[in-house]
Amino acid sequence: MNLIPREIFYALILLTWVIFVSIPLTRWLYSLMRGRGLSHGVAIYFNRKIIHILAGGLIALLIPRLFSTPLIPLSMSLILAVLLYIPHRTGRLLTWFQTPENLFEVHFCIAWGLAITLGWLLTEGDFRLGVIPVLYMSFGDAVTGVVRNLIFRRRTKSWWGNLAMAAVCLPIGCTVGLWGGVSAIVAAFIEHFEFGPIDDNLTIPSTSFLILYLTYPRWS
Repeated sequence: MNLIPREIFYALILLTWVIFVSIPLTRWLYSLMRGRGLSHGVAIYFNRKIIHILAGGLIALLIPRLFSTPLIPLSMSLILAVLLYIPHRTGRLLTWFQTPENLFEVHFCIAWGLAITLGWLLTEGDFRLGVIPVLYMSFGDAVTGVVRNLIFRRRTKSWWGNLAMAAVCLPIGCTVGLWGGVSAIVAAFIEHFEFGPIDDNLTIPSTSFLILYLTYPRWS
């Protein structure tokens, strides 16, 4: 199979997986959690973190192995961003993981695609610069959210969650050395703060990306 058709084939499989996670799987999990007494807000929050891990994080790990350039992954992320924005625009939300209060899941898709694309372009072909911040945003932020949800049963900020995030992100960052570890700690720290409409799906990848980019010659 030629390179481009093969990568399109991979993208279709991954899109199918994302749709499966986002619709039937988390819809079923929402019903399961509600049946066990969890509130609507808590169930939504858990589902968003499940999507972070199974869609955002898992696929980011596969990108360097399946794709030669970020063109198709970027296209895939922007398609998903549009598909997730439409329910907000029409008022027909996917209520088991979307909320009318914010567009954070749309921000996630855009940040995911841009980080991977910019990282590849700025390093002339090294996916690691973009993938590592995306893994912080996907796995690290998911863990901090799960920990806080288990402790407080509501969406809130807590340093316990940030400690859990650091424990997940540090091994990821340290795969590229000391500065990777620094970027992981900064990502775990910055997650604790909110800046109006700028949510952690933007602050986590942007701050860690900047650190990794500025130090890239020393860890590549």
